[in-house]
Amino acid sequence: MKYIETFREGEKIADVYLCKQKTSAMTKNGKPYDSAILQDKTGTIDAKIWDPNSLGIDDFDALDYVEVVADVVCFNGAMQLNVKRVRKVSEGEYDPKEYLPVSDKNLDDMFEELLKFVGSIKNTYLKALLEKFFVEDKQFAKTFKNHSAAKSVHHGFIGGLLEHSLSVTKLCDFYCTQYTLLNRDLLLTAAMLHDMGKVYELSGFPTNDYTDEGQLIGHIVIGSEKITMAAATIEGFPVKTLNELKHCILAHHGELEYGSPKKPALMEAVALSFADNTDAKMQTMKELFSSAQPAEGTEWLGYNRLFESNIRKTSK
Repeated sequence: MKYIETFREGEKIADVYLCKQKTSAMTKNGKPYDSAILQDKTGTIDAKIWDPNSLGIDDFDALDYVEVVADVVCFNGAMQLNVKRVRKVSEGEYDPKEYLPVSDKNLDDMFEELLKFVGSIKNTYLKALLEKFFVEDKQFAKTFKNHSAAKSVHHGFIGGLLEHSLSVTKLCDFYCTQYTLLNRDLLLTAAMLHDMGKVYELSGFPTNDYTDEGQLIGHIVIGSEKITMAAATIEGFPVKTLNELKHCILAHHGELEYGSPKKPALMEAVALSFADNTDAKMQTMKELFSSAQPAEGTEWLGYNRLFESNIRKTSK
């Protein structure tokens, strides 16, 4: 199988992919065309069908598996498919495991590592809260382990939420060795739970799209609400500790314009926002380098809106 992450400009591909999204539109000249997002386990790519009514273009919908014949082109620094033929394939002509993006790390190993951090928490209330989610609630733990951390941008794959949460927890654990004023129990609990709302904000694969709850409320507020409800079942849970934990969750995007209902007011909230931002941006770079290709004659990948900069790999 020809994986999407290996596509290079100028290639012609002919293989089966999962259609994640499909929309119809009009060119400036009033000519209809179809735009689709095709996916395999290595990533997604934008595909354009400039003549959807031509012979050789089967009718298909989102979440169908399709055999595509297309040219790989580069548009605005990103790979894109110029589709010539499409055939909707039948069950048995594809292996679903090839089409769902998954972490390159072992999910069971990562979850065991997360549970070790849970076991290291000394505060009995915070430890009990973590165990409510990751030990006692088997369905939540299973969903958390297999969920993505985003629809796009970073960690948008099976196991992405676990991988990101564990990475943020590790960064926060390191911060505690350097800045002894940090409350390790509070910070690590917040790190493990900071994105738990994404279990409800995003649907599972293969759609991996925003739910109504996600669109209307968002993972930050959802997470805070779920933590409040869980803490209410733990007798004597200190209100002050709960408010500090919820503040870290509500402030973990760091800035109001980035979606945080609150700006960080606690040292732990500052640390969490930096750890979250660090891991998100490093993973975004990693994913960009694995998919985007520089224009001919240059090493630069072009302007990226997240970094607000033209980016490239470091020279060897």
